[in-house]
Amino acid sequence: MQLYIYAKSGHNFGLENVRRASALCNMLQSCDPILCTADYRAATFAKQELGISKGIGIDIIGNLPNVMQRGDMLIYDDSGEASSTMQDHMKEFCTKLYKVGSDIPYEVIDPIFFEKTESKYQQAIFFADDDYDNWFLDFCKTDTPYNIPLVWGHYFFLGNEDKFNQYFTTVFEEDSYVDIIKETKYLLTSSVHTALESLSSGNKPIFFKRATKENQNIDLLEKYNIPVVEVSNMAELLEKSKEIIEKYPTLKEIQQFDIKQIEAEISKTLKLFEKISPSLDYKY
Repeated sequence: MQLYIYAKSGHNFGLENVRRASALCNMLQSCDPILCTADYRAATFAKQELGISKGIGIDIIGNLPNVMQRGDMLIYDDSGEASSTMQDHMKEFCTKLYKVGSDIPYEVIDPIFFEKTESKYQQAIFFADDDYDNWFLDFCKTDTPYNIPLVWGHYFFLGNEDKFNQYFTTVFEEDSYVDIIKETKYLLTSSVHTALESLSSGNKPIFFKRATKENQNIDLLEKYNIPVVEVSNMAELLEKSKEIIEKYPTLKEIQQFDIKQIEAEISKTLKLFEKISPSLDYKY
């Protein structure tokens, strides 16, 4: 019997889902989970950057039965991918089934972000993990570099790195992501999940909307009172952020999700299976 954790993703989207699912993997290490992503590149990213030891790409959620065995357990973050009929089949197929968004809240943050550190940066910017439309690149164009560091996104075009180096005083590679998010007092971001990670670290994020893609779980920003701005270029964003910082609102504290009950249920099921599996394997 095995625990699987699934996150909807693609070759240029969905890494917020993967970050959330990876946080669950790290919180359930004692259950030895396997992370399943819809794209193999996302699984590779999770193993390289998010501390995941076991990760595989399965293309679509409908392929889960091809890697799972009947009776396995599943936590899934499908973002609407699974139909009601498919979810009924999943309930019948799995010994334990948990859905992110109902059984588990969307604001699941990796415990590492609750480890408080001192701020090294007054401001920094992490747009998102992807910019396949080059929206952020156009958003930033300037003749004078911005006095703010940028954290590189995973699905940014490699050929654009030199261009971003012209626009920012420092461009941090993605392996600096955790440190910069934790150590930046006022983080500018267009990622809801990253804003929540910043909040978890005791910092004060500022969210700006992207024009080319709908943001997931945007209602969480209002829930925690994270300020949101809509601007057309980087210069406007920096000007607006100054105004917000001067009268920064009181944020609602985010609580670390208590996984203990779910962990206990999964562990109990795994131990029970260990006791009965020898009889199931017995050959008459």
